[in-house]
Amino acid sequence: MIELKDVSVEYSTGVTALKNVNVKIDPGEFAFIVGMTGSGKSTLLRLLYRDMLPTSGTVIVDGTDVTALKPRKVAGFRRRLGIIFQDFKLLPQKNVWENIAFALRVLGLPPKEIREKTETVLNQVGLAHCCDAFPSQISGGEQQIAAIARALANKPNVLIADEPTGNLDPDTSLEIMRILEEANKDGTTVVVATHDRIMVDRMKKRVIQIDNGEIVRDETEGTYRSDFQEA
Repeated sequence: MIELKDVSVEYSTGVTALKNVNVKIDPGEFAFIVGMTGSGKSTLLRLLYRDMLPTSGTVIVDGTDVTALKPRKVAGFRRRLGIIFQDFKLLPQKNVWENIAFALRVLGLPPKEIREKTETVLNQVGLAHCCDAFPSQISGGEQQIAAIARALANKPNVLIADEPTGNLDPDTSLEIMRILEEANKDGTTVVVATHDRIMVDRMKKRVIQIDNGEIVRDETEGTYRSDFQEA
């Protein structure tokens, strides 16, 4: 489902973000990417949804060689993924229902299917009561759940989340992880970059640790680990 082969990323400033990274995530896996700020987590995620290209190496996602993807095909490729950002990226002028429906409309789905899928995913994540509210009218946790609903609406094969529980209270964080775990149980491959020690330890999923651009630990049913200290 996801494979990085001998991947390195060097920025024009001379900073090396990733060094010869090799990792494979199988279909249906749930993997946490952990590491200190600046370790290379976000760079790795950006490679997966083709927000950037590696300096060297190959990135394969959902059967597509992302490194060989023509620019005109990038948008179509991203529509096959579910992408969740820490800052939500909801459209402020559209309500919760419209934010989700708009993402489905971009895929070219017929109106009836858009309505059905929007209703289904809002019920799935417990946000049906907020469907008419605009992002500014709901809490940060509800905005993040709305962003997750948008990412899940078309049942993507791969879900990529960058700090989905950042700055949220423990109860909301737990609810978000429950939603991601349910999506994973339905067959979606889930990759989450996070600093949330409590959630990682609680969920006992695969943990891939990055330090200075290199993978230094890859454990099945891993934990955040007490010897890994955030800066």
